[in-house]
Amino acid sequence: MKAAVSHPAALALARRHTIGDLLSKSAARFPERTAIGWRGFRETYAELNETVNRTANSLNERGVAKGDRIALLAHNCREFIVLYFALAKLGAISVPLNFMLKADEVAFILEHSGATGLVVEDALAPVAEQALASSRRERWILGWISLDEQEARPGWDDVRTWMAGSDASEPLAEIADDDPLQLMYTSGTEARPKGVTLTSRSLIAQYVTAIVDGGMSETDIEAHALPFYHCAQLHCFFTPDVYLGATSIILGGAEPATLLQTIETERITKLFCPPTVWISLLRHPEFDRRDLSSLQKGYYGASAMPVEVLKEISTRLPELRLWNFYGQTEMAPVATILKPHEQLTRLGSAGRAGLNVETMVVDDSDQPVPPGEVGEIVHRSPHAMTGYWHDPERTAQAFKNGWFHSGDLGVIDSDGYLTVVDRKKDMIKTGGENVASREVEEAIFAHPAVAEVAVFGIPHPYWVEAVTAAVVVKPGAGVEAAELIAHARARLAGYKVPKYLVVVDSLPKNPSGKILKRELRDSHAHLAASPG
Repeated sequence: MKAAVSHPAALALARRHTIGDLLSKSAARFPERTAIGWRGFRETYAELNETVNRTANSLNERGVAKGDRIALLAHNCREFIVLYFALAKLGAISVPLNFMLKADEVAFILEHSGATGLVVEDALAPVAEQALASSRRERWILGWISLDEQEARPGWDDVRTWMAGSDASEPLAEIADDDPLQLMYTSGTEARPKGVTLTSRSLIAQYVTAIVDGGMSETDIEAHALPFYHCAQLHCFFTPDVYLGATSIILGGAEPATLLQTIETERITKLFCPPTVWISLLRHPEFDRRDLSSLQKGYYGASAMPVEVLKEISTRLPELRLWNFYGQTEMAPVATILKPHEQLTRLGSAGRAGLNVETMVVDDSDQPVPPGEVGEIVHRSPHAMTGYWHDPERTAQAFKNGWFHSGDLGVIDSDGYLTVVDRKKDMIKTGGENVASREVEEAIFAHPAVAEVAVFGIPHPYWVEAVTAAVVVKPGAGVEAAELIAHARARLAGYKVPKYLVVVDSLPKNPSGKILKRELRDSHAHLAASPG
C-alpha cells in the first residue's frame, strides 16, 4: 500500500500534467488501441502503461528517485520507450546518449550530468563499460537491453526483469511542471556538448504546437525510424503520438528498403525524415515498386529541403501533404512550421512561428531588423529549455534580453515567413564577403546530375575562407567538377562560386541525417594548401 498523500501534494497531484501522465491518460482513453509495434510485437496502451508502471516501481525499489539522472545508450527499441516513460513517472531525469559516441564522450556526459545509472543495448556494452571504467562513482544502477539476445553480463540487470516487476500500480511521485525530466546533450561549436534541460512544461507546450500546426491526429499510424536520442523523432513525433493515442511503429534505423517495406505492410500514414533520408527513399529502386498510397502526412527538418527535391516529392507522391519543422533542441525542438499548402509557394521557407512561439530576427544589438534583412533568429516560448545543465553563463548568454538566441541567421518577410539563411558558424566569409552555404547548395542542386551537395568554407591564404563544395552525383550520371562549377557560375555572383568542388561517393552524416560539415572542413582543408 502506498502512503496517503498530504493535502498540498494531493492538490498538486490532481492538477498534474507531466510526460508520464500523457501515457496514463491515453491508456485510460484508448486501452485496447495499439500503442507501439516493435519487431512484430504489439502492445496496447493499457499494456504499455502497465509495463511502464512495473518498470518504474522496479527502478524505485533499486533506489531511483526524483531528480536522479539515468543515461540511456541504445538504438530505437521498445525498452527505450518503456524506460523513458518509467523515469518520467518517477520524476527522474533521462539522459539519452548518441549511440555513435566513443567511450570518452560517453564518460564526459555521465560525469557532467551526474548520472547514477546507465542502461545499455548489448551491442553497445563495450563502449559503456569502457566509459564506466573511467568513472569515479562506485555505485551504479546498470541495465542491460538484450536486442541481440546476449545475456546480461555480471553486474548488469536484465531490463526485462524490471519490466516484469510485481507492482503495476501508478507511481505517485510529486512532480512539478518545470521539474527537469530530460537532459538532451547537443554539440555546438564548442569542444564539449551542452546539456539542454527540458521539463514537462517545455515539452507539452511544444507537443501542442506540433499537433495543432502539424495536423496530427489520434488515427495516425507513424513509422519512427530516426533515433530517439534526438529530440526531433522523440519530441516532435513519438510523444505527441502517445499524447493523442496514435499508433507508433518503431524501427531500429532509417534503412531505405526496410522503411519503404514498413510503409507498405503497416499502412503507415505519417512519416518524418530529414531531407537526406527523403532523398535516399526517392533514389531507392523499391520506391516505385511499393504501395505507398497510405502515406498521407510527411515531415522534414534538421536541414533545409532542396527545392528540386520538394518538387520531386510533390510529383511522385502527389497525395502526400508535407510540413517543414524548424527549430533546435533548446526549443524542445520546434519553433516555426511551414504547412502543406505553402510548400511550393514559399519555396525555401521555414514557415511562421508555431502556435506557442514568438519569433523575431535581430541585429547584434538585439534590435529587430526590417523585413528582408539578415539577422539572428530569436524566440520567446514556453517550449524553451530552462537552461544548460550546470552552465549559468551559457544560459544567460542564450537568453539575453529575454529571448532565446538560436545562433541561426535568417530573414523574415512582411508576412512573417522565416527563411533560414545559415548557421552563424556555417556562414562563409570569403574575400570580405559573406556567402550563405545554403544558397550555393541550391544553385548546385539544380543540376540534374546532382543527388546531394554540401557547401562549406576552408581556410585559404588569400581569401581567408574559400567556398568549397562536396557533391554526390546520381547513379549513372557522368558529370565533371568543371561542369558543375560552370553551372553554379551561371546562377551565382562570382564570389559565391565554389573555388573547389569535389565529387564524392557519400557525405558524412550523423544518425539524425544531418550532414557533418565539420568533418568535411577537416577532410578537405588540404585543397587550399596553396593559393588558388
